[in-house]
Amino acid sequence: MSDFLKHECGVAFVRLRKPIQHYIEKYQNPLWGFHKLFLLMEKQHNRGHDGVGIGCTKIDTPQGLPYMFRARSAKTDSLGLVFRAQMAAYETLVKKGRVDPKNGASVKRYFDFGGELLMGHLRYGTSGEFSTGSCHPYLRRSNWPTKSLMVLGNFNMTNTRELNQLMVDRGQHPVFGTDTQTVLEEIGFHLDEVHTDIYREMRDAGMPGADIPPVISARLDIAEIIRRSACHWDGGYTIAGQIGNGDAFVLRDPRGIRPCFLYESDEVFALASERVPLMTVFDAPTESIREVPAGHVLILRRDGSALLERFADPLPLSPCSFERIYFSRGNDPGIYQERKRLGAALVPQIMSALRGDLENAVFSFIPNTAEVAYHGLMEGARLHRRTEVKQAILNAAQHGLLTEELLDSLILRNWPRGEKILHKDIKLRTFISQESSRLLLASHVYDITYGEVKPQQDSLVVIDDSIVRGTTLKQSILKMLTRAQPLRMVVCSTAPQIRYPDCYGIDMAEIGKFIAFQAAIELLKATGQQSRIESVYQACMVELTKPAKDQRNAVQDLYEPFTHEEVSSKISEFVYPDNGWDGELIVVFQTVENLHAAISPEAGDWYFTGNYPTPGGTDVCNRSYVHWYEKKSGRVYDV
Repeated sequence: MSDFLKHECGVAFVRLRKPIQHYIEKYQNPLWGFHKLFLLMEKQHNRGHDGVGIGCTKIDTPQGLPYMFRARSAKTDSLGLVFRAQMAAYETLVKKGRVDPKNGASVKRYFDFGGELLMGHLRYGTSGEFSTGSCHPYLRRSNWPTKSLMVLGNFNMTNTRELNQLMVDRGQHPVFGTDTQTVLEEIGFHLDEVHTDIYREMRDAGMPGADIPPVISARLDIAEIIRRSACHWDGGYTIAGQIGNGDAFVLRDPRGIRPCFLYESDEVFALASERVPLMTVFDAPTESIREVPAGHVLILRRDGSALLERFADPLPLSPCSFERIYFSRGNDPGIYQERKRLGAALVPQIMSALRGDLENAVFSFIPNTAEVAYHGLMEGARLHRRTEVKQAILNAAQHGLLTEELLDSLILRNWPRGEKILHKDIKLRTFISQESSRLLLASHVYDITYGEVKPQQDSLVVIDDSIVRGTTLKQSILKMLTRAQPLRMVVCSTAPQIRYPDCYGIDMAEIGKFIAFQAAIELLKATGQQSRIESVYQACMVELTKPAKDQRNAVQDLYEPFTHEEVSSKISEFVYPDNGWDGELIVVFQTVENLHAAISPEAGDWYFTGNYPTPGGTDVCNRSYVHWYEKKSGRVYDV
C-alpha cells in the first residue's frame, strides 16, 4: 500500500488441554504453550506495531497464591521486549533452583506464564492517548476468582459514548477514553451480577462459605453474560477473555466484520485473527482451521470442555474486505487467489487506458503488498492477449490468409511485459524535525530500476492494493517513476475509491483525508455545485438529531452528481507529479461489482459505498462529515 495505513489489531489465544508435564515428556518443552503464543503473535506482527500485551490464568491455584498475570509494553520492539523479559525471568527461576524444567508442577507454580490459559494482543491505537496503559489485555481484579476478568480484542465500538452513559445511568463511574475499558466493565458488571445471584442463593440455603466458590464456578452461564453485555454493542469485534476460575471465552461480532479462526486438537485450543499463523505454528492443514461463526461465543470451561453458542440474532454477514485486500498475510490460500482475481479484474480498464497497445507497455507493482495482485494482473493480461491472438488466427484461417509471417507477428509481438520497476528500501529514519525535510527523506524510501522503460515510448502500468490519501503516491512514488520518462503512466488500485470513513478498527476515520472525497469536493466547486457541500452538512445535522438506527447516510448525496470515472479523473489531476514530467497520467480504480466478484458477494464495502452494516457506522459517517465541515480534526469517536 502506497499510503501509510495502520493495521488492525491481532489476537492470539492458547488453551492447553493437558498438564504441563505432558508437554515436557512429549516435546521436552515446559514452555510449549508460551512458545506457541509467541509464534502466533510473531506470525501476526503485521497487524500491530504500537504495543503488545500478554495474559495468563492458572487453573486450580492453591489459596493465597496469585492466579492471573499480564505483561504489556508500548516501547519499540514491544513484542520482543515482553517475551524476552519473561524468558529472562524464567531462566533466573531455573538458575535459582525454584523451577525444575522437568517438573511441570514447579513451572506452573513459579513461572507467571506457566498456566493453562494464555492470550496475547498486537495493538495499534485507534482511540484516545496511547501508552502502555492502553495496551491489552485489560484486567479487572477481585479476591473472588469468578469475578476476576481479563479481556483483549480486535475491535472498535461506534457507540462508546452511549455505553459509558449506560454505566453512568447504573450509578457506575466509568473512566472515559477507550472502548476497551467500556467492554471490560460491561462484561464485568454482568459477571458480578451472575456471581452475586448464585452466591446469595447458596448462602441463603445454608451452604458454608468455603463450599460456595466451586458451585459458582460450575454454574456460571458465560453465554448469558455475553448476551447481556453484547446487546448494547455496535461495532466490529473479536474479543477474548479469561475469568479467574479458569473459564475463558472468544466471541465474534454478529456481522462477522472482524476475523477469528480456531484450531483444535487433543492437546490445545488455539485461536488467532488469521488462518495461516495457526496452520504454520501447529503444522496444521487448511481444512483443520475453521472460522468462529459470526454472532457466536466459544466457551472454554475450566474442566477442558468447549461449547459454541450463539449470543446474537443472525444478521447478514459483512466481513471486512480490507482483510482480503491488504491486512491479512497473503500466503493464506484463499486470500492469495482473491488478490490475484482483484488484479485480473482490472485488465479491461487498463487495456482501455493503453488504447490496446501492449507492445509498448511495461507492467509493475508498488511494493510490497500489491505483488500478489500484480501476478493476477499479468495472468489476466496474458489471457486477454491469448484471446486476441486466437481470434486473429481463426479469422485469418477462415479467409485463407494464415501465413508464417502473420503467425510470427501475432505470436511474437505485443505480449504483456512485466518488470520490477519500483523497489522499496528500508524506511529512512526521519531524524530531521522540519516538515519539508521529512518529506524529502520520505521521497527516497522508493527507488527504480533504470533502463527497462523506453523513454517517451513505453507506457508504465503500476498496480497498488489501494489508494487512500494519495500523499505518498504524489510526493514520492510517481515522482520516482517519472525518472524512467514513460510516455504514459497508468496507476491501478485493486480496491475501489475509498469515499467513506471506517469505524470498525481501521485507521481510516477522517473523511477529509480521503483523496476521493477531496476530488468530489473539487468537482462540486468546479461545476458550480458548491451549494451541495452546505446542503449535505445541513442534512447530516438533521440525521444526527435521530437515533442511529433511524439515520440515513447523508454523505452519499455528495457523490451523486458524478460518475466513477469523473472522480478518478480528478484524482489523476490531484496526484500528478509536479516535477516537470509532461506525460499522461491515468488512475484506475476497481469497481465495487468486480470487488464482490473477486472476493465474495457478502464482503463488506461500506468504505466504498457508504452502506454501513451497523447503525453506528452511519452515525459515525454523518458525524465525520460535520467534523470536516466545521474544520475539526481527529476521529469523531475519540471525542
